[in-house]
Amino acid sequence: MDGMLDLLVSAGFWAAALRIATPLILGTLGALVCERSGVLNLGIEGIMTAGAMTGWLVVYLGAGLWMGVLAAFLVGMAFGLLHGAFTVPLGLSQHVTGIGITLLATALAYFTYRMILPETASPPRIEPFPPLDLPFLSDVPFVGQVLGQQTALTWLAFALVGLVAWILYRTPLGLALRAVGENPAAAEAQGIDVYALRIGAIMAGSGLMAIGGAFLTMSAFNAFFFEMVAGRGWICIALVVFASWRPGKALLGALLFGAFDAFQVRLQQELGAQGIPYQLFLMLPYLLSIAALIAVSRRAAYPQALMIPYRKGER
Repeated sequence: MDGMLDLLVSAGFWAAALRIATPLILGTLGALVCERSGVLNLGIEGIMTAGAMTGWLVVYLGAGLWMGVLAAFLVGMAFGLLHGAFTVPLGLSQHVTGIGITLLATALAYFTYRMILPETASPPRIEPFPPLDLPFLSDVPFVGQVLGQQTALTWLAFALVGLVAWILYRTPLGLALRAVGENPAAAEAQGIDVYALRIGAIMAGSGLMAIGGAFLTMSAFNAFFFEMVAGRGWICIALVVFASWRPGKALLGALLFGAFDAFQVRLQQELGAQGIPYQLFLMLPYLLSIAALIAVSRRAAYPQALMIPYRKGER
């Protein structure tokens, strides 16, 4: 028990939790932006996979790291445009379209990888983002040790939480976005182009999801592996509900899951040698997340027009 308590107050544990949480922060923000406009985007798992492969591939071919992030963002926006084209003006099922986007994006990522490296068994490595050493933090006890191990993409994720919150609650654009997610007919009566705003939100949100995937290959693992996203997209969908569609709570939820996941890794190291199946430890963060989701979901104030197709002129 003392060992576990020491673990929970160690800087290394919270640094690992923050690394695990970073792709979830980005993915959850992306899903939140989409759903605030009234559109569910279940393509997130595939979009994160495509972003992971694109970011890695661009750097592997010789471009800079930030160019890889930009390329991943643009690819995510392209899949977002496809999702928006089917679900907004055509009003097709958001569930079916999202699943289709996931399958398409995942298949294209794997196909592209195999076309470029058909015989490679071991994925080539790239030089990833290094930890960002900020002089004014290095001398701060504990916090400096935790944040000093993070890369620029983690800091970008923090900045985007603040940016998305500011846009949603402090700008006319955010007010319009929330309006089309709550009552698109009223928003249209105010002169807001519901279709354009929803498609724009889906594209921006999908771009954030893709950067979340790019974090895996450009900051966490420095290579592209099949199935490396490993269900993180679905976790992000759940975290949006946990967060009640608020960016600050999305950050909290992602950090909570990251801490659960980092904790189970340490439990594997501590107790795995005693013959306990490692799958039991892998289940732990998901079970705890489900419990937390159940506890808060009943009070979740979801956008009233979420998943409801909108036709111009209808009341």
